[in-house]
Amino acid sequence: MADPASYRPRDIPELPGVYRFFDDNDKIIYVGKAKNLRNRLGSYFQGNLAEKTFRMVHQAVRVDWTIVDGEIEALQLEFNWIKQFDPQYNVQFKDDKSYPYLAVSIEDEFPRIFITRKQKRPGLKYFGPFIHTWALRSTFEVLLKVFPVRSCSQGNFERAQKSGRQCLLGDIGKCAAPCVGWVTQEEHKDIANRLVNFMALGNADIIPTLRQEMAQASAVEEFERAGKIRDQIEALTRSRESTDAAISENLTGDFIAIHQDGAHAAGSIFHIHEGSIKGSRSWIVDQKNSLEGEDRIESLLFSIYGESEKNEIPSHIYINELPGDLTAITGWLIERRGALVTISEPIRGEKADILSTVKRNAQYALIQYLSKRASDSAVSGQALIEIEDELGLSRTPLRIECFDISNISGTSVVASMVVFEDGVAKKSEYRRFIIDTTEGFDDTRAMHQVISRRLKRMIHDRSENLIDATDAGAKVSRFAYPPHLIVVDGGAPQVAAAQRALDDLGIKDIALCGLAKRLEEVWLPHNKDPLILPRTSEGLYLLQRIRDEAHRFAITFHRSRRSKVMLESILDEIDQLGPSRRAALLNRFGSVAAIKKASLLELSATPGIGEKIAHIIYDHLRSAQMSGAVNTSTGEIADA
Repeated sequence: MADPASYRPRDIPELPGVYRFFDDNDKIIYVGKAKNLRNRLGSYFQGNLAEKTFRMVHQAVRVDWTIVDGEIEALQLEFNWIKQFDPQYNVQFKDDKSYPYLAVSIEDEFPRIFITRKQKRPGLKYFGPFIHTWALRSTFEVLLKVFPVRSCSQGNFERAQKSGRQCLLGDIGKCAAPCVGWVTQEEHKDIANRLVNFMALGNADIIPTLRQEMAQASAVEEFERAGKIRDQIEALTRSRESTDAAISENLTGDFIAIHQDGAHAAGSIFHIHEGSIKGSRSWIVDQKNSLEGEDRIESLLFSIYGESEKNEIPSHIYINELPGDLTAITGWLIERRGALVTISEPIRGEKADILSTVKRNAQYALIQYLSKRASDSAVSGQALIEIEDELGLSRTPLRIECFDISNISGTSVVASMVVFEDGVAKKSEYRRFIIDTTEGFDDTRAMHQVISRRLKRMIHDRSENLIDATDAGAKVSRFAYPPHLIVVDGGAPQVAAAQRALDDLGIKDIALCGLAKRLEEVWLPHNKDPLILPRTSEGLYLLQRIRDEAHRFAITFHRSRRSKVMLESILDEIDQLGPSRRAALLNRFGSVAAIKKASLLELSATPGIGEKIAHIIYDHLRSAQMSGAVNTSTGEIADA
């Protein structure tokens, strides 16, 4: 690594500009802009740098800069260089997949409509992107019925011209068949232009025109043509209803949102024109190496509009987080569009509601991305190696078990155990425990109990398996496999309780740590201070996923236990029901919820329950429903 002092520049101007850091291969690793180059560059050569900034300046071997006239020029040059050189330490947005576009070759002699995922080329009009391919296919079919522009390849078009025979699309009314002269070149061009206008401006002006044409055709008794136009209007109306939802007709603009989850983030956009969602798209933010304090919003806006045509930049942009340099970004967009552009952050109302939907799309895109990463063996392997290094383990923790306690005021106390092998959840080996609270409840006591029970079972099953080792058909108990690392949900007290369980059983070859929720600190046994793993650490992210999964599993079990206890207590309140009659009812109906729905006749038909007791049960359960209801998912009693 280079010493930053060896290349620290002197006589830096106090002017706006753009600077670049280079590594020893003369490759640009970071591009930045500044209103005052001297102040900004000087900050990179001070002490107490953030982790990734420190790494960047030590990887670099030189820095240069270019002076510009103002902030907008600096922004433009910064974006161009980021696009050109793809620097390692700049924020990058990348599509999780390639989205399809609808394209029209409007400049061709006979324009063609088609679906493409390729990069934009000159001479084509693009509409989209469309997030759902099936939705684009449906739109494509409707458009061909209304605007029968040719959609065949150039080879098929030339073969039809030579043979004088139109293809199937012409026969079924999805092509005007200019190849065989059904329409002239000018008429076909006019159809293509109407299609482009429809996609660009919405169908507000198209439908009245079609209705006028339908009326004219009907007036001259061209009823077949009038019927086709009627079907076209219905198709367009259905298409519009499916995309408009409840958005105001006069609303036009781009809605952009970013969703952050720890070290990961994603962005989404909705293109809305006159109340209709014309397209949507999502990006994943690559923050692995991006420097601390980088403006993600600026980078996202550049990803969206850096290569857009003038007519693709809207006059209104609504965003859930304003860029740091709003004035410069707005000026850059105005310059690119050649007209006024406003950027705002709606706080309430319809626009804020739409932004919430856009943010949910970003969240789901991030969930899908992280799910793919979770199953990526290379990422999991890196995470396990990071855990091994950060915790100072003697081996890579290929099997990790995590424990969590769940209770409310010490009642219905349960614990969960989840298992991850090679960084992937192994749900078949999850276990649930009911905690014995006869000696009172304490969170650390419960943790000691569940760890002890799990390890005692491991010792027992391992000894049993040794006895049965000569039996070729014997199955190895899953509890016999020892974990390489035990993770507990909690801080120093929970870790200390788990360590006592290990010490009591004389187990020394299983590593232990705790993950506290407050600041995501990692606690080790006998350590007064916690470890703070980098927020971008794959190892920390894996530990968080394991801890959150254990918490989810424990909460689910606790709710079912609490619900069962509270529901069955309703039957206990009926004096005429002893243990055998309660068991008979539960065996017949399966649950108290089903008993509450049963009729008098069904209740009286239960063995041991006569007509008189059925009336008592029926009236009691109805009375309980009137006074309060039990939420069967949470076990809570709610007022009626």
